[in-house]
Amino acid sequence: MQVTVVLQARLKSSRTRKGAGMRYLPIGEIANKARVRASALRYWEERGLLPGTRREGGRRVWPATTLRRVALIKMAQRAGFTLAEITQLLTDDTTPSATRQWRDMATRKLPELDRHIAQIQALRQAVADCLECGCMNFDQCVLLGATDATP
Repeated sequence: MQVTVVLQARLKSSRTRKGAGMRYLPIGEIANKARVRASALRYWEERGLLPGTRREGGRRVWPATTLRRVALIKMAQRAGFTLAEITQLLTDDTTPSATRQWRDMATRKLPELDRHIAQIQALRQAVADCLECGCMNFDQCVLLGATDATP
């Protein structure tokens, strides 16, 4: 009796990779899930905001935990922190001086955020007022005088 064994290689790459107990995701998947461009991820890696990548099949892969770090970077950017400041904020240093630095930076940022909130609330009120004034369109609203047209 003759037995034939047929081996089939699965050549498709898995979208989630494991290595040393950690899940790794390709750059495209990180970019899609985080809603950022892959070029931004590469730039942030170059600036030291993201950990160095591994390469699998010539492609960058990051630990799945990178998604949290990307979310923190995006939140810090929306709050008005520069990339240099974000680099300092994301340090692994937990010494008292590093903690003090983080607290000082965040404390200095709060008044700036308060100013942005006040500006947005004023803009919201202007739009609400124009809605209620009865004009035909925003451009003809009498409540918005020429002096209000500040860039």
